[in-house]
Amino acid sequence: MSTTPEKTGTAPRILSDADRKKISSALLRYRVLAYATGIWLLVLVGEMIAKYIIGIENVPSWIAIVHGWVYAVYLVLTFDLSIKVRWPLSRTIGTLIAGTIPFLSFFVEHKRTKQVKADFGV
Repeated sequence: MSTTPEKTGTAPRILSDADRKKISSALLRYRVLAYATGIWLLVLVGEMIAKYIIGIENVPSWIAIVHGWVYAVYLVLTFDLSIKVRWPLSRTIGTLIAGTIPFLSFFVEHKRTKQVKADFGV
């Protein structure tokens, strides 16, 4: 067991190797879904621009459905990570909302990953 330095203002925690492994795998799942959500959101924005601004009629309508499902999984996995690393509610909500604004999920993912790695050594 080792003590990990906390840079988030919360009390230091003692982590077992099993806890460190759980955080590491939750972080990986979060990262994959953050990128997938960001990519599908950009595709959705492209679809909306093509359909409503350019006026293209034959735009696939399933893109919004795929983004919705990917975002739903992103919400679950982000919440899972937030519980494991004990994020405050405001940080959790901000990270959850990041999947709704184009390009923001990429920036927030980078920031949260860097923070979790520094705080927990994963």
